[in-house]
Amino acid sequence: MINRLSTRLMNICVASCCKARNLVKAEAVIVDGIRLGILPSVTTYNTLVDAYCRFVGLDVAYSIIGRIKEAGMRPDVVTYNSLIAGATRRQLLSQVVELFNEMIDAGITPDLWSYNTLMHCFFSLGKPDEANRIFQDIILSSFSPCSTTFNIMLHGLCKNGYINNALMLFRNLERHGFIPEIVTYNILINGLCKHRRLGAAREMLQELGKSGLEPNGITYTTVMKCCFRSRRYEQGLEIMSVMRSKGYTFDGFSYCTVIAALVKTGKMDEANYYMEEMMISGIELDLVSYNTLMNSYCKEGKVEAANQLLDELEKGGLECDQYSHTIIINGLCKAGNIEGALRHLQYMNVMGFKFNLVAQNCLIDAMCKSGQIDRAMRFFESMEIKDSITYTSLVFGLCRERRYKCASKLLLSCLRSGMTILKSAKRAVLDGLRSSGLTNEAKKLQSKIRVARTYRSDLDL
Repeated sequence: MINRLSTRLMNICVASCCKARNLVKAEAVIVDGIRLGILPSVTTYNTLVDAYCRFVGLDVAYSIIGRIKEAGMRPDVVTYNSLIAGATRRQLLSQVVELFNEMIDAGITPDLWSYNTLMHCFFSLGKPDEANRIFQDIILSSFSPCSTTFNIMLHGLCKNGYINNALMLFRNLERHGFIPEIVTYNILINGLCKHRRLGAAREMLQELGKSGLEPNGITYTTVMKCCFRSRRYEQGLEIMSVMRSKGYTFDGFSYCTVIAALVKTGKMDEANYYMEEMMISGIELDLVSYNTLMNSYCKEGKVEAANQLLDELEKGGLECDQYSHTIIINGLCKAGNIEGALRHLQYMNVMGFKFNLVAQNCLIDAMCKSGQIDRAMRFFESMEIKDSITYTSLVFGLCRERRYKCASKLLLSCLRSGMTILKSAKRAVLDGLRSSGLTNEAKKLQSKIRVARTYRSDLDL
């Protein structure tokens, strides 16, 4: 009795160390226990297997099987389930199948958890047919599927694009003796939203309310974001009001989603209100949230508001990244403020961002579209690195100015350097040469494009 209690205490200590990711200490507990005459059980080793799978690696975890056998015990279904789950997390399908077969060969009968994990692995690796076969085996076997079984199936079908099949399964859940939970509804609503089936998602939300279950913050937030992505801003704001009336709180990302939607609908006063409310609530934005808001402001032409956010970001002690500054430069370019964009690019250099191709491409595109093609060409020459986007913008800009010969030379320069360029840009140059009566030049260019393409194919070989 004392020995059993001691082994149980050892297992508790080992589990606590593993939870804290201190596997060295967990191993030390086992060693100390053995010195005191307290022998570890299969449960002790299974705890180690799971921890090594999660925090170290599958090979180390698998080596524990040898230690179990050396201690005169046999690994059980829990041992292999942990290993299969570890291989699934790393998307190692061949090892998942090998472990499953090894378990059967060792005379260990898989349990429902084993099949659930295998099904999840097939779905994660984009093999829904194999996952469905596992599901059918579970249904036709002596196992009683649990809520996890159905939720894995529904999530996997939605993730792999079989949303109608997921809906059919959902409608037949009660026939299988399973009453949907809030998690089940959330899986399906999320799947519908990701496939932009907003109407069906809202119907499911209403159905959830009538089922006696209460939608939670995740449910409302999922549908609200889908409304905003589908440009149904009013519907999204209605759901937000329902959330607030029910007392749900927003996290930083949810606030940013709402503010971005309000900016897009031109409701700047409300956007500022929620911005202030977010600050009062003590929610600290991370860099991604700031960038999201700045991007929304710039897309709506509110560059000054975006600049204020950038100032606030820097004063708050967060370090901006290149993307933060590129958002501002792009916003200035879209607003036609090329001088301001150039100044901000110089500011970037002062701040230590010496090179930003995306920002430079924004400037090239803006100069071309505003008819400043010569300025764009000079800026192009000053650039240390160019890509296909740089060349494409300039080629279109030159074509708009009917400078087809110059566009032709630039196009060939791009192709010979091993880069690709849009087919529409090639057509614009060729059509321009022909419409200007330069048919011979068009033929020569077409021939040189073929040669450049062949040369690039040879390089790839």
